[in-house]
Amino acid sequence: MIIQVKGNVTYPITLDPSVWIFDDRKIRLEDAFHHQPVAEEDDQALTSRLNKPPVNHSIKKYNKKELLHYSYVMPLKPFMETAEIDDTATEAIIETEDGKHPVSLETLLNSLMLFSIDGRQIKEDGPGHLYFGDGSNRQNPIKAIKIIQIQ
Repeated sequence: MIIQVKGNVTYPITLDPSVWIFDDRKIRLEDAFHHQPVAEEDDQALTSRLNKPPVNHSIKKYNKKELLHYSYVMPLKPFMETAEIDDTATEAIIETEDGKHPVSLETLLNSLMLFSIDGRQIKEDGPGHLYFGDGSNRQNPIKAIKIIQIQ
């Protein structure tokens, strides 16, 4: 189960959330929406973490129990930067099994994709659930995403 990113981008890409469990950029869902003031140093550290090579060199760094217990989200911004959204783009259409959901590019860039629930891949309504970065759709994320169409 994959998600295509296409449309008004330089590089159409395919997202495969099944491999994100070992990606350094993942965030525990329970920590994703805690808004605390971020010091400039912390902001720089976060930016560095989000931009470093994404996959751990050693799986041993992870506590297996932790990986199999928590739910995780992935920030979408690094992937959208890789696709290189054109300057003329104005919005994204999230295409799902149930229809199309327009969102602003700013909303998309600040969004998080839930890809693991209690340490398991999302099979039903998967491969990912889109949560807006501000948490405003926390009770009703966009599910069963097939395509992110940049317009």
